[in-house]
Amino acid sequence: MPWKEFVTDYLSFTKRDRIGIIIIILVITGIFFLPKFFSSHRDSSTGSAGTDSTWVTAIKQLEKKDTAIDDRRFSQYNEDNSSAYQYDRPANNYYSKTKGQLFYFDPNTLPADGWQKLGLRDKTIHTIQNYLGKGGQFRKPEDLQRIYGLFPNEYERIAPYIKIEPVSEPNKNFTGKLSPEIQPVKTYASRYADVDINSADTTAFIALPGIGSKLAARIISFRDKLGGFYSVAQLGETFGLPDSTFQKIKQYLKLENTSVRKININKATIDELKAHPYIKYSLASPIVAYRNEHGAFAKVEDIKKVMLVTDDIYNKIAPYLIVQ
Repeated sequence: MPWKEFVTDYLSFTKRDRIGIIIIILVITGIFFLPKFFSSHRDSSTGSAGTDSTWVTAIKQLEKKDTAIDDRRFSQYNEDNSSAYQYDRPANNYYSKTKGQLFYFDPNTLPADGWQKLGLRDKTIHTIQNYLGKGGQFRKPEDLQRIYGLFPNEYERIAPYIKIEPVSEPNKNFTGKLSPEIQPVKTYASRYADVDINSADTTAFIALPGIGSKLAARIISFRDKLGGFYSVAQLGETFGLPDSTFQKIKQYLKLENTSVRKININKATIDELKAHPYIKYSLASPIVAYRNEHGAFAKVEDIKKVMLVTDDIYNKIAPYLIVQ
């Protein structure tokens, strides 16, 4: 085939063919250059995001600086208050709960329910009671700050209401004699009336130092369940009455009427016996069982024949027992 005919037959294009070829070339070109175009666009976007992340990083650094400043201030505060000797405070050394009724009080005689009324926590109250029970004493309001668990804002709230009774005591190192005019005398800011523990009402007990309404009610309730006191020392057994408070009020307690309500151990039922605080069910049941098996008791002392009744128990319950 001559070359001229070959060109005419195979290499000549119609108008439609030329348009198709141009479209194919454009598609191929697009396929080749599009990835580079998108890659360039992604790089520019990343550059913008990098700018944004740089701004965020700068903000975080500023926040860290503020936090560091606060930490330094907090650390300085803790160092300044290291003498408070607190062991159970949170990180900020403050207790958020400040609810409670404020009133004038003497921390040396205030009972547990009085501290609760002020708004202190049970753990702190227990620490105070232990301190007083071991012979501790608050001589000035500032001494209260040394109590473990008492937060600074708690002390600042109650400090204006602390009224410690002044007590002047003799000089223990003085061995000579003083004239009657200057003899050392123990004085109190107030005088408390003597209280007959078998006839006093709640008002009389509340008038004593360290006795609030709850403790007064408990004393009378304990007295009624016993059937009366036969000894002043029994009042110290009242539930919730700290020994330190009892020792302070003991000098004002008296017992003029020693008669008590007695229980007939030959007729009393288990329920009647167990209602007594000194007997309860642990003794009531054996007493009735022994009586049912051996017959009536001839005298009160015969109750010692019950195995569980020791000499100590007998001496404690005997004043409340009778045989008929």
